[in-house]
Amino acid sequence: MKNFKTPTALPLLFYVLVSCAQTQPKNTMEEAHGHTHYPAYTGVSAHKLIFPSAVPDRIIVNLTEDPAHSVAVNWRTDQSVAEGYVEVAKETHGPDFLLEGNRKRIKAETQMFENENIRDNEPLVKAAYHAAVIDGLEPGTTYVYRVGDGLDGDARWSEWFQIQTPKDDLAPFSFIYFGDAQNNVKSMWSRVVRKSYQMMPTVDFMLHAGDLINHSEANEEWGEWFYAGGYIHATVPSIMTPGNHEYNKGVLSALWRPQFNLPNNGPFKATQETCYAVEYKNMKVVSIDAVSLQDQEASRQAQVQWLDSVLANNTKKWTVLTMHYPIFSTAKGRDNTVLRESLLPLINKYKVDLVLQGHDHTYARGTVTNQDEGLTVQEDAGTVYAVSVSGPKMYASQDQEWMQRRGEFTQLFQIITVGQDTLSYEAYTPLGSLYDAFDLQKDSNGAKKLTNREAELPERFRKDFVGEE
Repeated sequence: MKNFKTPTALPLLFYVLVSCAQTQPKNTMEEAHGHTHYPAYTGVSAHKLIFPSAVPDRIIVNLTEDPAHSVAVNWRTDQSVAEGYVEVAKETHGPDFLLEGNRKRIKAETQMFENENIRDNEPLVKAAYHAAVIDGLEPGTTYVYRVGDGLDGDARWSEWFQIQTPKDDLAPFSFIYFGDAQNNVKSMWSRVVRKSYQMMPTVDFMLHAGDLINHSEANEEWGEWFYAGGYIHATVPSIMTPGNHEYNKGVLSALWRPQFNLPNNGPFKATQETCYAVEYKNMKVVSIDAVSLQDQEASRQAQVQWLDSVLANNTKKWTVLTMHYPIFSTAKGRDNTVLRESLLPLINKYKVDLVLQGHDHTYARGTVTNQDEGLTVQEDAGTVYAVSVSGPKMYASQDQEWMQRRGEFTQLFQIITVGQDTLSYEAYTPLGSLYDAFDLQKDSNGAKKLTNREAELPERFRKDFVGEE
């Protein structure tokens, strides 16, 4: 597809309106909507977003396979920093955590890395990426950590960040789910991630359903993503599944694995840190690499066989899948047949509770077993499917029988709270208005009941803002 570069003189809102009007591709195997909303690199304003220094940047914490006892951390520096270190201590009421014997130092794995984004005329970027796992932690405990080069003095260290491990119990916890950020990330996604944190500052982790950025190798766009989340990335653990925009011609972004430190318990080497499983209290979360599954036969067979084994041996009460492509597409002209035929039998067999997806730049939520649009309480509820978008790029959707709530032209984030017997789901706009909500109750025998809650807003559609197509 052609890449349309938006003139910088046009108002930002026009960028969004133009993106909404683009023709929908009929083949999901294409690099869908590959045009960029970013001007070519100018060399000045984007400099800090692109180039590293000796001071750590792009600091992020990720969930490990054992979140109660460990956390993974990644960061970037320039290549003058040949070794990276994490210092960690239990948080204290004052600076006494700095006293000798109160903190420990962990040496990171350091990788020298270069990439050049020729497509957007970005220059060659040379960086050192550092990755470490802070383990041996106590459940339900607040820690502080910082990252740096290990030298004396604070000049080349980050600030101290607070992190908290989950308690090793069945008390409720919450996570935030984001659909595609993708475009105008610094300008327009930033307010979404920051509003979500403002509304749930005690959030346990964040989940990103792919297309974090628009072009897989664009250092400026990745810089915008890290800038938009700021210190939230460094204090709230994240997990992410790759989208088609994290791929380029079937190849995963060279920046994916250096930038993140995700679990490496997937089926085979090609899906390291893209297909994996995490257990968080009484919930199993599984990331499926939907792009490679749909495009590559070997990946499809490996992921399906692996997922069957993971779900067959699952001991957790709640099961959540996340993937970029939707099992049931919401955007006009899309249908991920290969993905659905591969995964739907397992989703149904093991009675997965919730599937969190992106890609279609619309909103929809429902279950395939519900044929009554007016139903408030659904007994014997099946799997709940959600498709959401957190960035400003919007498409038209098509109404379908499985949908219980639908929307267009609306940026959203979802706060999901998981208790022992109830999973509560709430979708919010950047204004903090409740757009969709339901409670899913599940008894000890696995029987589920879904109760829809009243939203604060009517369903929103593109025609209400920019007219009919």
